[in-house]
Amino acid sequence: MNMIAAPAQKYRAAPTIALSDRTWPSQTIKRAPIWMSTDLRDGNQSLFEPMDSPTKLKFFKMLVAIGFKEIEVAFPSASQTDFDFVRQLIEEGHIPPDVTIEVITQAREDLIRRSFEALRGAPQAIVHLYNATAPAWRDVVFGMSREQVKGLAVRHAGLMKELAAQQPDTRWTFQYSPETFSTTELDFALEVCNAVIESWAPTADHPVIINMPATVEASTPNVYADQIEWMHRHLARREAVILSVHPHNDRGCAVAAAELAMMAGAQRVEGCLFGNGERTGNVDIVTLAMNLYSQGVHPGLDFSDMASIARTVEQCIALPIHPRHPYAGDLVFTAFSGSHQDAIRKGMAAQQPDQPWQVPYLPIDPRDVGCSYEAIVRVNSQSGKGGITYLLEASKGWHIPRRVQIEFSQRVQQVADASGREMGAADLVGLFEAEYLHHNTPWHLLDHRTYEEGGLTHIEMIMQGAEGPSTWKGQGNGPLDAAWHAVQAQGVAQGAQWRDYSEHAISQGSDAAAMAWIEIGTEGQPRGVHGAGVHGNLVTASLQALIQAINRLDTSRHQPGSRSS
Repeated sequence: MNMIAAPAQKYRAAPTIALSDRTWPSQTIKRAPIWMSTDLRDGNQSLFEPMDSPTKLKFFKMLVAIGFKEIEVAFPSASQTDFDFVRQLIEEGHIPPDVTIEVITQAREDLIRRSFEALRGAPQAIVHLYNATAPAWRDVVFGMSREQVKGLAVRHAGLMKELAAQQPDTRWTFQYSPETFSTTELDFALEVCNAVIESWAPTADHPVIINMPATVEASTPNVYADQIEWMHRHLARREAVILSVHPHNDRGCAVAAAELAMMAGAQRVEGCLFGNGERTGNVDIVTLAMNLYSQGVHPGLDFSDMASIARTVEQCIALPIHPRHPYAGDLVFTAFSGSHQDAIRKGMAAQQPDQPWQVPYLPIDPRDVGCSYEAIVRVNSQSGKGGITYLLEASKGWHIPRRVQIEFSQRVQQVADASGREMGAADLVGLFEAEYLHHNTPWHLLDHRTYEEGGLTHIEMIMQGAEGPSTWKGQGNGPLDAAWHAVQAQGVAQGAQWRDYSEHAISQGSDAAAMAWIEIGTEGQPRGVHGAGVHGNLVTASLQALIQAINRLDTSRHQPGSRSS
C-alpha cells in the first residue's frame, strides 16, 4: 500500500468559517440563477482536441436553443482560433439580441487589449478579468505580496474601463474573479474584490459581476456556502453586484456546493453541460438545473429533448456521457431489478395527470426530458414479473393475469440466463406470442360459426390437426360453453377442468381488438394452463384462447418431469 499511514501529516482540513449566525441552512431555492455556460471556453480547454470553429458554432447554437442568455465563448487572447471564433459570431450575426457573449482574460495589458479587439462591434459583451489570489499562487507561482496582487487587479480593471469607453456602441458588463477564491483568505478576497468594485463604480442599473471560483474544490459544500454568505454580506455596493459562483468538482461535490451557494446568496452560476471541465470538471448545469425542476422550480432552460442534447455534446467534445448520468444517461430511468420494476409499474398505473408526481424510483416524469416510458423498464436475468408485465402493457396494451405473470417471468429468466443479454420489448413480445398466442400444435382453429336453436348456442369449429381439418360441434349456454362441450365430445383435453376466463380491450375505435384469457387444468394440478387470443371479434379471441390453452396443456403433459406426465 503506497498511501501514507497518517495523511493528517501531509494534508490539512479546510478551515471553517466563523459564521455562527449563518442563514443559508434554512433557505429554500425558489428561483433559478442566471446561468452562464462555460462549455466553449472552460470546457473546451479541457478536451484532448479542442473544438474547431464549426463544432463550436454548432455547440453555440444548441446553447442558445436551450435558453442560455450568457455564454462564455472563448479566450480570444490565448489563440488565433478563439479570436477568429469571436469575430465569426459577431460578423456573421449569430448572436441573438437577448444573448450576451463573454470572453475571459488574465490581468495582463496585452491580453486585455486583444480581448477588446476581438469584441469590436458586439452589441453587448461581458469581459471577465481574473487573477489568482490564494497563498500558494502568490508565494509559489508569482512571488507577489498581497498588495501587489491587489494592485494588479485594480490596475487592469481600470484599463478595461478605458478600453470600454473607446467602444461606446457596445453595452459592456465587467466581471472579476479572484481565481483561487476557495483557498484565499476571506478578508483578502474581500479586499481585492471591493477594490475592483470601487474602480468600476457600478450602479444598480449597470451592475458588475463578482465571481467566486472554487478553482480547486477544497472543502465540504457547507464551508463553500459559508464563504459565499460571508462575501454576500460584506461586498461593497452589494445592490450593484451580481454575485456569481464557479464551482469545480475536485471532491465530487460541485452540484451540492452550487446549490448551497445559491441558498447563501449567489445569484449566478457558471458551469458546463454534463460537468465537462478540467480535472474532474465544472459544475454540471444539466444536473443542477434539473434538480431545481424536480423541486418545482423551472430552471429557465429547456431540456425537453435531453437525448438529442446529450448526443450533440458527445459529438462535439468527443467524450461519452455516463449511462447512469443524472437525468440524461441512457440508463438513468431504467430499472432491471424486479422489485423496482414492480413498484414503477404500480406507480405509473396509479399516477393521475393532475396530481403531483410520485412514482417510485423516478424523481421526475421521464416524458419531461423526452424519454419514452418504454425505456424505463428493461429486462435481463435480474428482472421480475413487474418489469416484464410493464413492457408488454406499454408496447402492446396486453394486461397479463397475475398467475401468467409468474409463469411467463420464469420463462423469460430461462431465456435471459441462457443468452446472457438484455431482452427488449420486441424480444418479450415474440417470446410471449410463441408461448401463448401462436401455440398451434396439435390443434389450430381455422374458422367457426355459431347459431341459436332451442334456447342453446350451437357452435361448429373447423380445426386443423395432424391428420387434416375436422369439424367439432357442441352446444351450451353461450359460445364458450358450447365450444368447451365440443372439445369434450372430441375426447380432447380429457380430465381437464375449466378454471377461469377474462377479457379486456386493447384498442378503441373501428379497429378495436380484444384480448381473451382462458385457464384450464386437471385435478391435482395446482397451477392451471393458460391460453390467450387476440382478435377484433371477442368470440373469436375467446375460442383462440381456449385452443391455445388446450395445446399448452397437451405440451405440459408430455414434458419430462411435469406433474401430469
